[in-house]
Amino acid sequence: MELLDRIKSPADLRDLDPLDLERLTDEIRALLIARVTHNGGHLGPNLGVVELTIALHRVFDSPRDSLVWDTGHQAYVHKLLTGRVADFATLRTRGGMSGYPCRAESEHDLVENSHASTALSYADGLAHARQSRGDPGHVVAVIGDGALTGGMSWEAVNNIAAAPGRPLIVVINDNARSYAPTVGGLAQHLAALRTSRGYEEFLERAKDTLQGVPAVGDTVYRALHGAKKGLKDFLAPQALYEDLGLKYLGPVDGHDREAVEAVLLRARAFGGSVVVHCITEKGRGYAPAEEDTRDRFHAVRAAPSPSPAATPGQPTAAAPTWTAAFGEELLRQAERRPDVVALTAAMLEPAGLLPLQRALPARVVDVGIAEQHAVTCAAGMAMGGLHPVVCVYATFLNRAFDQVLMDVALHRLPVTFVLDRAGITGDDGASHNGIWDLATLQAVPGLRIAAPRDRAALRRQLDEALGTEDAPTLLRYPKGALPPDLLARERIAGPDGTTSVDVLARTGEDVLLVAVGVLGGPCVAAAHRLQEQGIGCTVVDPGWVKPVPRALVELAAGFDVVVTAEDGLRTGGVGETLAAALRDARTVPRELRTLGVPSGFLEHASRAELLAECGLSSDRIAEQVTQAVAEATGRPPLKGAV
Repeated sequence: MELLDRIKSPADLRDLDPLDLERLTDEIRALLIARVTHNGGHLGPNLGVVELTIALHRVFDSPRDSLVWDTGHQAYVHKLLTGRVADFATLRTRGGMSGYPCRAESEHDLVENSHASTALSYADGLAHARQSRGDPGHVVAVIGDGALTGGMSWEAVNNIAAAPGRPLIVVINDNARSYAPTVGGLAQHLAALRTSRGYEEFLERAKDTLQGVPAVGDTVYRALHGAKKGLKDFLAPQALYEDLGLKYLGPVDGHDREAVEAVLLRARAFGGSVVVHCITEKGRGYAPAEEDTRDRFHAVRAAPSPSPAATPGQPTAAAPTWTAAFGEELLRQAERRPDVVALTAAMLEPAGLLPLQRALPARVVDVGIAEQHAVTCAAGMAMGGLHPVVCVYATFLNRAFDQVLMDVALHRLPVTFVLDRAGITGDDGASHNGIWDLATLQAVPGLRIAAPRDRAALRRQLDEALGTEDAPTLLRYPKGALPPDLLARERIAGPDGTTSVDVLARTGEDVLLVAVGVLGGPCVAAAHRLQEQGIGCTVVDPGWVKPVPRALVELAAGFDVVVTAEDGLRTGGVGETLAAALRDARTVPRELRTLGVPSGFLEHASRAELLAECGLSSDRIAEQVTQAVAEATGRPPLKGAV
């Protein structure tokens, strides 16, 4: 890595000759493969933008020129070229380099929100500000073809086209994929452009030939250029951008660095808004990624640690995941219920829908990166007699709150939302933690929310959700492996006959510990630790946490100390909602404590590390329950208490 180690800033790239630049691309790819396959992260997208990123930093002068990366999946090469090679070994580890652009790391990083389709709006605002201040710098937005399926991108394009004189360059990194092959009319349009490059080559050859013919050549060439425009509009409607008033350059081979630099120089010199269309190959230079037909190694998990229980020389079986379990359960439901249809926003496999898509392809709809459309489309499906299941990551449902509220809940439609990666996700960083749903969705009238603790609960609650015909429902579960099934010791039914509470452990009546979803296991472990300290604890799982089950309110009335634990925001979450219900019932306990995620944005670290930091590990839960009992009784904790 000798050459890469010498790159301390983008300016160093401009001193390299073509042979050095070739060596540099090889070194970058080697480092990406070595480090990302070890730490986990987004390998395929970054292998695909090595030459493009080098060209961007050779043509533009960051940070004087502003580079905005949509999603940040493709920004590892950018990090390496902006003086962060030495820190790359710490990628996605606690206290180390973020897996996305990070403003705290470098002045070259502007946007660290990793939600797709936002870059053009950021860039439009930046370019407007630069123009109004008379700042001569350029703004460059790098956006993938998948992100262009998001409606927010086209809202931005509409505004960018209205001010064509702004120094704004839109680079489309077109690899025909987001997580998987990009879907929709725009994808078809870009595919047509990719297959029409022969016309560009034909035109260039004709230009070289005809310009050698005195007088006649230039006239014929101009006529041919006009004919070419008509041919391309017929076979590949690139007029999409030009009809909006945006200059269009490309398509260009995104792995031909010299060609990319040439087209970027033309775009920079134009002085207005330009779209540069680059064709790249996701996973370029790494055979396993190139041969992976699913997602070209879009995301790679960290290398697993050796299991001490594994037999030497024998492969260890991967633990089943929440995502896989949900996919199997949904397929089981769909096979017996013809009204069930699944929707997702460009996350077919990450959301667990691949089994259903393979078995019943007509029952899966991928809308592209368009969560708002997915939710309202689901509302229309429900009006038409189907039971749609909207499958997204928890953090991405934030983008469609209005649609959940006004298009689904207002009409009391039977739409089921399934939120993968709910709660703390960990090493993906602040924007991927799904910690807001339990708090924000409390405001949605009629919505019922379940937090399954294990696979058995997931199966039961999915069945209950799909059986709901007069209201929306939602299931949430975290990233990662399924915990062992945690059987209920007993089930306490509510007075309405429909809601119930599972008792997971009962070591005494000093404390009622309410465990939300996957915190059931840690809460049971905490109860056993508390028993050693002489504190009796009843651990319950309400299963359905919105609305608050009446059975839970009645049970809590018999305890002096009630503690709730949830892997979502403490403010406005399940604990505070239960507290309000207890106040309404005039049965407020002497001590009521809510454990959860504090308000704020969590830095990237492992899920286990962040749970412990937020007081949600079994040890920390036991410690806080001990403190609550001490405050309620007025006596200090026993000597040696946790």
